[in-house]
Amino acid sequence: MLRLVVIFLLIALVSGILGFTGISIVSVEIARTVFTIAVVLFIVSLVVHALRK
Repeated sequence: MLRLVVIFLLIALVSGILGFTGISIVSVEIARTVFTIAVVLFIVSLVVHALRK
């Protein structure tokens, strides 16, 4: 999942440099959403692991 975040951030960076601001904004929002989902899943995984012990 974090690989997707990096990919979308690179797309946003390149499109921002080339002047495609619409694509850049969408790519940043997608990267932010995927990153948030990854962090939430990580925290849930930690909680479940701690409860099993």
